[in-house]
Amino acid sequence: MEAVIRTVMPEFGASGPGFAIHDPEVSCMFDSYNNSTSAYFVLTENGRVIGGGGIAPLTGGDKDTCELRKMYFLSEARGHGHGQEMLEICLGRAKEMGYKRCYLETLENMNQAKSLYERSGFAKLSASMGATGHFSCDAWYLREL
Repeated sequence: MEAVIRTVMPEFGASGPGFAIHDPEVSCMFDSYNNSTSAYFVLTENGRVIGGGGIAPLTGGDKDTCELRKMYFLSEARGHGHGQEMLEICLGRAKEMGYKRCYLETLENMNQAKSLYERSGFAKLSASMGATGHFSCDAWYLREL
């Protein structure tokens, strides 16, 4: 998944300071999400990882709020409904884990992603929540689960 993240984020200008591409977990996804409060799912095609997404507690948030994290797909995986499917899997697991809300951060120029989130019941926020360290993100959403 690290290769997917390091490929996709620069496509959208998200490679500088304040973006998730610099999070330590990018290099150790399994270890970072292998616990009772987090989950990460990957999409493969012919044995190759082409996308993924996960949930984890919102850093600096309350115990009832999770964050949708690192949901990215290679260009050839986009436009096939994988984002909707991955989002449903992540939100379903978040509910099973007892979270009441899901927060996410994205970019204004990620139009397909923003459209997916809005169609899926996420409400746009005017400011960020928590303390993710992603100060370069410029679009924030929240959804009740």
